[in-house]
Amino acid sequence: MSAASTAPTALITGITGQDGSYLADLLLGKGYVVHGVVRRTSSLDRSRLGHLYADPAIYGQRLFLHYADLDDPTPLRRLLAKIAPDEIYHLAGQSHVGLSFEIAESTCDLTAMGTLRLLEMIRDLPKPPRLFHASSSELFGQPAVAPQTEATPWVPVSPYGAAKAFATRMVTIYRQTYGLHACNGILFNHESPRRGENFVTRKICRAAASIKLGLQKKLSLGNLDALRDWGYAPDYVRGMWLTLQQAEADDYVFATGELHSVRDLAAQAFAAVDLDWEPYVEVNPAFFRPAEAANLVGDPSRARQRLGWTPSRTFGEIIAEMTQSEYAALAKSA
Repeated sequence: MSAASTAPTALITGITGQDGSYLADLLLGKGYVVHGVVRRTSSLDRSRLGHLYADPAIYGQRLFLHYADLDDPTPLRRLLAKIAPDEIYHLAGQSHVGLSFEIAESTCDLTAMGTLRLLEMIRDLPKPPRLFHASSSELFGQPAVAPQTEATPWVPVSPYGAAKAFATRMVTIYRQTYGLHACNGILFNHESPRRGENFVTRKICRAAASIKLGLQKKLSLGNLDALRDWGYAPDYVRGMWLTLQQAEADDYVFATGELHSVRDLAAQAFAAVDLDWEPYVEVNPAFFRPAEAANLVGDPSRARQRLGWTPSRTFGEIIAEMTQSEYAALAKSA
């Protein structure tokens, strides 16, 4: 029997995203066979997986990518029956909070109904796999208490947050009703050099590097006083894996427990390239959200106590790494 045939098998939805790519790295490093679901689009962006699919010892041997959509269950149902995964990490969905106000219906279809469709598929399998669902701090919206725990009431203030609330609750219902080993990870904001360009963290870090190189003059931002609990993406995918290794299924908050503002973020990014941020940043009301989540800061005590999970990077270290990565990439292409 080959080593691959005895290795655990995992399926990742959203494998081409920031978290999916780091999770693929982690699982492959632990000896898994990894299958990833990618959307059927005209151009498949695999840039975050480039180091993996360019390696013939990995791609096609221990890493496999499959076309499927959460709004078209048949291909995904066939895939699950074929590969019979031991673990599923459900990361896919429209995850940009601001954009969810513009595309509310598709956000809810992919994020909420997509999760329900996946739960129905898992329920019907002869040997249901363990499921990790990537939930979000946007569940809490504008909470009355801080920090937030797994027991804090949900008051979402965006279509994305509302969709995640539905999906998260359905995971719990299927765990309680059908005995599935299904878990929610309530993930607070987490960043890295692989962050998408439409997120404010990446936008600020890239702009700081670009201004330092003389490629850009100004950076326009929205609410500088918006506060978030920002962590490091590789830490959070480690939490995902730890969650599914437990004997009992449960939900966990993954967070740093620290709040920082967009203003703090800009200061850290510009400092990483030896610049003062204030002369270069201007506020544009067009970037303000219709409803802004507030006081979102997590309490990861349960994850720390039960999983042994702790963050490995400080806020300053994360933003410095992102900015320096942008600087290196821009300098190389300039």
